[in-house]
Amino acid sequence: MYVLAFAASPRRGGNTDTLLDHVLEGARAEGADVERIVLAQYRIAPCIECNGCWKEGLCVVQDDFQLLYPKLEVAERIILATPMFFGHVSAQAKQLIDRCQCFYARKYIVRRPMPPVPHPRKGYLVAAAGHPRIKFDCMGLTMRVWMDALDATYDGALTFNSLEDAGDAAANPDILEQARRFGKTIALP
Repeated sequence: MYVLAFAASPRRGGNTDTLLDHVLEGARAEGADVERIVLAQYRIAPCIECNGCWKEGLCVVQDDFQLLYPKLEVAERIILATPMFFGHVSAQAKQLIDRCQCFYARKYIVRRPMPPVPHPRKGYLVAAAGHPRIKFDCMGLTMRVWMDALDATYDGALTFNSLEDAGDAAANPDILEQARRFGKTIALP
């Protein structure tokens, strides 16, 4: 099982990274082949809405997104780990999602199917927010639409409120265990 995980926090070593590390630890324990992409280390421009992808379902903007396209094609599980910024995903996550417009064009305009994978494609959200009463509804809706473009099913989320300071998740063994268990379920066929 190939698990492709996107670390979408602009800050390294914070709550989102900690959660993702433990999710991936759980997935590895179930035998998954895990790849972790730190989006802040990639140069990904915003979608320019040129509709160049309407010809072949490929993005015509040449930057580091071209390195991620083939990985998205073959991933069986896709994880987006993001902090919440103003009720939504980070800018790094949004850049990636918007550039997947080419997958939408591939599926709905060009009508070229994704290559088959051994297990059904599924997507998951891992998210942290500082406010104790925040809801993750906007992120969930975005995940559903994004996964549809990737010919995947949005299959669940691991979200936590009240993680304001960088070490809050790491200081909570219960949260870390929940993250490991979540990762194990992701890796199941």
